[in-house]
Amino acid sequence: MDFVEILGYIATAFVAGSFLLKDILKLRIANTIGCMIFVVYGFLIHSYPVIGLNAFLAVVNTYYIISLLKNSKKA
Repeated sequence: MDFVEILGYIATAFVAGSFLLKDILKLRIANTIGCMIFVVYGFLIHSYPVIGLNAFLAVVNTYYIISLLKNSKKA
């Protein structure tokens, strides 16, 4: 098993594991970390669909993380 394959498994663990979390903020943070690792993985394996999907999901998650943090400060 090489470094790139291990990186793919780590990304998978973050994304899959994020769905086990009950706190939506923690879920989105863990999912974003997994997505960002998948973007790196996608570059390493030269897979534009992996890069594109996970970059998009990281941006969406980041938007919602910021929104959740702003709303928690108002309350």
